[in-house]
Parts: sequence; C-alpha cells; structure tokens
Amino acid sequence: MKPKDTEGEILRAAEQEFMLKGFDGAKTASIARAAGVTHAMLHYYFRTKEQLFDRILTDKMSLMGRSVLTAFGDSRLPLLERLKEGISRHFDFLMENPDLPRFVVNEVFSRPERYEVMRESISRLANSLMQGIQCELDALAEQGEIVAIDVRVLMLDIISLNVFPFIAYPVIEPVFGSLAADRQQFFEMRKAENIEVIMCRIKK
Repeated sequence: MKPKDTEGEILRAAEQEFMLKGFDGAKTASIARAAGVTHAMLHYYFRTKEQLFDRILTDKMSLMGRSVLTAFGDSRLPLLERLKEGISRHFDFLMENPDLPRFVVNEVFSRPERYEVMRESISRLANSLMQGIQCELDALAEQGEIVAIDVRVLMLDIISLNVFPFIAYPVIEPVFGSLAADRQQFFEMRKAENIEVIMCRIKK
C-alpha cells in the first residue's frame, strides 16, 4: 500500500481553502478536516496559518516561474517562437490555476505585505531573463524584423492579455453568452488570440 502523503494532502486542502476564502477567511480547522488529519497534525507540519499560506504562494510562484520563464529563455528557439511558447505556457498555467489571478489581486489589496513576497519570488527569476530578451529584441529591431519595444512593456502586455479573462470570466460569461458558454473552448480561443495580438504588436 502506498504511504499517505500527509503534507501533500494538507497543501492541496489548504490551496482550495485559501483560493476560496482568502487568507483572512481560511480556517486551519477546515483545512485539517478536508485533508483528513487532526488539527494537531496540521500544526506539526505547518506551525501557523501564515507559514502554510507562504508555502502555497511560494510554490505557485515558483511553478509559474519555472514553466513560463523557461519557455521564454529556451535558446534553442528563435525569439519570436519563444515568445509564442511563453505566452502559451503562461496561459496554460492560468487554465490549471484559474482562481489564482483573482486570489493574488485580492490578497495584494487586503494584505499589501504579500506583494513583497511575490515580487521577490518573481523578480529573482525574471530580471536576468528580461535583460537577455531585451538584447534580442533590440537586435531584431535593428534588422527591421520587429518594431523597437521595451521588454517590460511587452511583458506587461502579455500578462494583461492572459490574466484578464480569468479575473473577468464571471462577468464575461453572462454578457457574451454563447461565445463564453463553453469555458474550455473560450479559453483556448483567447490563448490563440493573445498570441496573435502580441505578434501583430511587435512585427513590422
């Protein structure tokens, strides 16, 4: 019999609780019950709710960073192909974690100190990568293949296009009716559209 992954069960239960209720609304007793452990056992693995929250947030940011930034930094592909792959992977990550964008926005507004934790997690991975991409963007612009663009502006465009549908879907679905009725189909359509928009944005 496979041994029970107690820590993993706690983390999965905690993620659902935090995403649904936020940090302030989440209860460790509810997390323990959902994970099938005692309250004492939960505190054995994670001493405080804050520690558990930080672990989930750090894991999510690291996962996103590894999957997305690795795609952008894959030197085996030409830059424009890497950008397409990075946009696609970022969107796929959001499809697998659709509540994360709204959760992050809510937590930043309600608990501004969370911003620093997220900023540090992402900036360590992003800074050197963006410097490299900027050099490649500048080279392509000099060759006349693309328009000159600041990599920070490009990344903001990508993040804005990808994140918005997940934050706004509860409003989009009733307003746009059949266009958004099939959630999976709608998000796949948005992913393809976002890639096209970014490519049109930078190509001459």
